Amino acid sequence: MINFDAFLHALFGTLRDVVPIIVIIIAFQTFVIRKRVPHLKRVLIGFVYVVLGMTLFLEGLETALFPIGKLMAEQLTDPVFVHGSIGPFADALRWQNFKWVYLFAATIGFATTIAEPALIAVATKAKEVSAGAITVWGLRIAVAVGVAIGVALGSFRIIAGIPLHYFILSGYVIVVVQTLFAPRLIIALAYDSGGVTTSTVTVPVIAALGLGLATTVPGRSPLIDGFGLIAHASLFPIMSVMGYAQLVEWRLKRRTATAKGGDT
Repeated sequence: MINFDAFLHALFGTLRDVVPIIVIIIAFQTFVIRKRVPHLKRVLIGFVYVVLGMTLFLEGLETALFPIGKLMAEQLTDPVFVHGSIGPFADALRWQNFKWVYLFAATIGFATTIAEPALIAVATKAKEVSAGAITVWGLRIAVAVGVAIGVALGSFRIIAGIPLHYFILSGYVIVVVQTLFAPRLIIALAYDSGGVTTSTVTVPVIAALGLGLATTVPGRSPLIDGFGLIAHASLFPIMSVMGYAQLVEWRLKRRTATAKGGDT
C-alpha cells in the first residue's frame, strides 16, 4: 500500500534537487544563448516525467531494495538458514556459510550489470564507432565479469574486516600496469566502463548488500565497513575490459603468426 505522506515528502525533495538544474539551463538559454527553448511543451512534459520517475525510484530504494539487501545478508549469514540448527558451534557455522555470500555477491553483481541501461548504451555506441570490432555482448559480459569479481572481493573485505584501501590501491596498481600494455583503442572505453556500472540498477542492490552485510556480521560497522562495494564495482571492470582486449589481441597475433607459418 502506498504511503502518500512519504511519497509527497520524496516528491518535494526531488523538486528541490531538480529545479536548480532547470533554472540554470533556462537562464543560459534565455540570457546567454538568447534563444527560445525549442519544443517547450515537450521539454516541460519530460521535466514532469523526470521528477515523477526519480521520486518513484527513490521511494523504491527505501521501501524495497534496501530492506531486501539487508534481508539477503541476514539470511545468507544465518547458520540456521543452511544448517537448520544453532548451538555452541554457531559462530563456526556462520563463517563457513559465508561461501554462499561470495557466490551470491558475484551472481547478483553479474546479473545487475548485464541489465544496466547505461552499459547497454555505451556498448552499442562502442560497436558503432569500432565498426563491429567491439561487440555489444562481448563488452557487456567483460564488464559484468569484472563487477562480479569486484563485488565478491568487496563482500570478502567486509566479512574479513580488511581495510578498503588495501584492495583499491592494489587494484589501481594493476590497472596502471595494464594500461601500459593494453591496446590504445580500448583504454578509454575500459575506464568509462567502470563508471557506467555504478548506475540505476547496480548501485541500489550492491549498496543494500554491503550495508546489510556490515549490519549483520558481528564486529562490523555499517558506516566504516558497509560502503566500498561500489568502489570495487567501478574498479574491477576496468581490469576485466582491458584483460578482454589483451586476450583478443593475443589471439589475433597468434592466429596471424599461425597463418604465416602455414603459408611458408
